[in-house]
Amino acid sequence: MTWDLDRAATALLEAEDTRTDRGPITDEWPELDLDMAYAVQDETLQRRLNRGEHIVGVKLGLTSRAKQERMGIAAPLTAWLTDAMLLPAGAPVPQDRLIHPRAEPEIVFVMKDRLAGPGVTAATALAAVGSVHGGIEVIDSRYRDFRFTLPDVAADNASSGRFVTGPVGVPPEKLDLAIEACLVEVDGQVADSATGAAVQGHPAEALALAANELGRRGLAIEPGWLVLTGGMTDAVHVPPGTTVAVHFTHLGSLHLTGG
Repeated sequence: MTWDLDRAATALLEAEDTRTDRGPITDEWPELDLDMAYAVQDETLQRRLNRGEHIVGVKLGLTSRAKQERMGIAAPLTAWLTDAMLLPAGAPVPQDRLIHPRAEPEIVFVMKDRLAGPGVTAATALAAVGSVHGGIEVIDSRYRDFRFTLPDVAADNASSGRFVTGPVGVPPEKLDLAIEACLVEVDGQVADSATGAAVQGHPAEALALAANELGRRGLAIEPGWLVLTGGMTDAVHVPPGTTVAVHFTHLGSLHLTGG
């Protein structure tokens, strides 16, 4: 069988639905490029919507400089968030729905205005934000051992899994997001720490990049949407029995259990 958009979307959703990891699609379809990968991503979104899910926002992946250098790229990826990915506060990681979940702290924007590229700057992006929250994203690649190329991970909706946002919301003008810090604990032991500067130098830069990338594809970030701006630290494993806590300077604390 030859590979095409339909086959790639089907393979990725089947891997997700059956909790079966697989090798990178580019191992079998080396011609897969980033533009086609985004087309696959959009097709998987349409299939999610067809089965009753609703768009609640967008997320960014590979926002740290170190991750970009490893992948040989100069800008992060964008991907979709639906209501099925939202993890209620206090709920455990649904191990029976995920393959190999990992958690990472994120700065989350709740949008008050529509944001459409091209030409969006960090300043205009931040002006469209209603409130800022702390969050945890639970990433879950469909690829075995998280081994993939850039088009692979773009097609796979940037390793989307679940996410949770904290109850503390702060107007963006009340924060210096470049120095907003977080501390990650795993089972009570400090595992990592970072500031907002780890996300493209400033989370608003990541938001602007997302708006401009979506604008290139004729899309926009809509009012009321959530935007997960990217992992501030490396992701930590969350197997059953694990407890992850993330403490932000001004955005409160979040706790997540591995179930």
